[in-house]
Amino acid sequence: MQSTMNKKTDALSQPSAPLEDSSPRILRLESIAQAQVAHEPFTYLFAQNTLLSEMTTVLKQDFPVIDRPGFFPLSTLKYNGAFHALIKELQAPELAEVLSKKLGTDLRDKPRMITVRKWSAAKDGRIHNDGEAKIATSLFYLNDEWPNAEEGGRFCVLKSERSFNDTVAEVAPGFGGFAAFRRSDNSWHGHRPFVGERRVIQVTWLRSQEDLERKEKRGRTSLFLKRLLPFFGDSYTN
Repeated sequence: MQSTMNKKTDALSQPSAPLEDSSPRILRLESIAQAQVAHEPFTYLFAQNTLLSEMTTVLKQDFPVIDRPGFFPLSTLKYNGAFHALIKELQAPELAEVLSKKLGTDLRDKPRMITVRKWSAAKDGRIHNDGEAKIATSLFYLNDEWPNAEEGGRFCVLKSERSFNDTVAEVAPGFGGFAAFRRSDNSWHGHRPFVGERRVIQVTWLRSQEDLERKEKRGRTSLFLKRLLPFFGDSYTN
């Protein structure tokens, strides 16, 4: 393991001061708008440099304190400074507008759920397809750099659920790495096993407010279980 999960060293970090309104935008929507869209085996796109590179250090400093694997709903986390500013940008309408055009489905009036991950366990990343409640998902990676492909952890688009030998394309989760896809009956995805720190913000658009409330309730229940069982995590993660 590259980092020890049960050490809460980040708790000693002091968050940066809140960003002023005049601060530059962290989210570089133009990188997403200029990305090439693929339609086989399903509709997806990858991009790089989607986050302002000058914010690498401060976003790492302001990242929420998380000491176990799994995706955590925003409502369960404490965050400040640059991370708070980035979340506000991800909640703004501009991201939904850009991805609506890129993915060919209208996300602008759909409920949005944001979850955050810091740690990956060996069982995470198994090949899966999302449920019908999800319309589209985007992933923003916030890791300083990433080891070579053999060490796993890269988001993979697959043509079947059989094995990672069916990978069509993959993207490394380095800082500013990005993936987005439209859910379909064959939108198989996942990542090869990786154990250690793997920071990602997941933004998902859902069919209805009822779906959002159900998933957020499930997320809170999952968090309760994670507190009881420190290595309880989400096997099917992005």
